[in-house]
Amino acid sequence: MPTFRTSQAVSAADVAAEQQPHLVLVGLPGAGKTSVGRAVAEQLGRRFLDFDAEIERREGVSIAEIFASSGEQHFRALERRLSESLRDERGYIVSPGGGWIANPGCLEALRPPSVLVYLQIEPTRALKRMAGAAQSRPLLRRADPLAELTKLLADREPLYLLADHTVRVDFLRESEVVSRIVALARGELQD
Repeated sequence: MPTFRTSQAVSAADVAAEQQPHLVLVGLPGAGKTSVGRAVAEQLGRRFLDFDAEIERREGVSIAEIFASSGEQHFRALERRLSESLRDERGYIVSPGGGWIANPGCLEALRPPSVLVYLQIEPTRALKRMAGAAQSRPLLRRADPLAELTKLLADREPLYLLADHTVRVDFLRESEVVSRIVALARGELQD
């Protein structure tokens, strides 16, 4: 079984997780997909894969540099390739970028059997969580990042709502979000 370099080392728990579908966290930038995903993976003893980190590793440059030198279309092609490479794998906790779900072919590459969890957040809260880091995100490098996040949500939310589960994260501590997702993954909680 191949291991992506940005995932943790393979353990006995990973071998057991091979039979489980991927758990894919979707939502706006700033919803906590990466930090929550890492913590969920740790609690469930599963491998974690952050799409942006893996793409940066494979390309040898940052996401911002990919957007600047090759454009968004090239970045979306890299996302599709990475999604397709996960098709025959199982057991990852996956944190794709916020626009992954709107990228034709990505969702279809992993679902079924992957389980999607939408980390739902209002744009104002997402922007606050990102603080100054919003300017490092290519699609938010605008005069009004809040307006851009609001537009992204309007465009993407119908797709986010296709998720199997929704966790409203606006006013929850990260540990509470992690606990809910772990309980969902274990079948202990219905949303």
